[in-house]
Amino acid sequence: MVNTNKQQKKQKTRKLKGVITSTKMLKTVVVKVSRLKRQPKYKTFLKVSRKFKAHVDEDGYQEGDKVVIEETRPLSKEKRWKVVRKI
Repeated sequence: MVNTNKQQKKQKTRKLKGVITSTKMLKTVVVKVSRLKRQPKYKTFLKVSRKFKAHVDEDGYQEGDKVVIEETRPLSKEKRWKVVRKI
């Protein structure tokens, strides 16, 4: 029984792919994540994007880099993601 409770507590973290749009803050980058959303009435696809603030430890990232971000615990008021790697 103890093993099942530990497995239930362990959750899979979300990972998203996006493009860095800003590197002006210290240890923080802004990542734009785009996806296709289906429009129900006309059955067409719309490109929808959202910006996330992500934590970075090292300074190897520039605007325009494609990265993978991972969900993490709240690091500040708006930072809930961290950069895992470059693509």
